[in-house]
Amino acid sequence: MDTLLEATPTSVPAALRKLYFTRFAFAAVWAALLFTTADTLSPLSATLLVIYPLFDVACAVVDVRSAQANDGPVRHLYLNIALSALAGVGLAVAATSGIPAVLRVWGIWAVTAGLVQLAVGVARRRLGGQWAMIASGAISTVAGASFFFQAGTAEPSLSNLAGYAFLGGVFFLISALRLGRAARGA
Repeated sequence: MDTLLEATPTSVPAALRKLYFTRFAFAAVWAALLFTTADTLSPLSATLLVIYPLFDVACAVVDVRSAQANDGPVRHLYLNIALSALAGVGLAVAATSGIPAVLRVWGIWAVTAGLVQLAVGVARRRLGGQWAMIASGAISTVAGASFFFQAGTAEPSLSNLAGYAFLGGVFFLISALRLGRAARGA
C-alpha cells in the first residue's frame, strides 16, 4: 500500500487540500449554528445533527473519486461512507428521543469514524500533512466515548458536539496548510 502512495501524483494532495479547506469552512459554520441551538433539541438542531454526517458522506465520495483516479487506497473511505450514512439515519431517529440518545449515536459514530480517519491518515502519511488527520482520528475516538458517557449525565448538552466539530475542522485546516507546504517543498 505504501508503494501506491509513493507513486501518487501531486494531484491527490491538491484535491485533498481543497477538500480539507471545504471541510474546515463547513465545520466552522456548522459548529456556530449548533452552538446557538445546543440547549434544546429543536428542529434546527436536529437538522444540523443529520446534515453533519451526510456532509461527511459527500466529502468521502469526493475523496474516493480523487483516490481512485490516482490508484490510491479507498477501502477505508468506503467504510467511512457507510458509517456516516448510518450515523445520519441513526441521528434522525435519535433526535426524536432526546439529547441523550443523540449523544449516544454521535458517540458511537465518533469512535468508529475516528478509527477510520486514523487508518486513512496512517495510509496517507507519505503525502504529507497527515499527522493532523492521525491526531484528529485518535481524538475523535476518545471524544466519542466521552459523548456516549455524557448521555447519562444529569444535564446532557449538544454544545460539546459543536466544539468537537470545530476542533475537527481546525485539524482539517492544519492538514490543508501542511499539504500546501509539502507541495511547495516538492
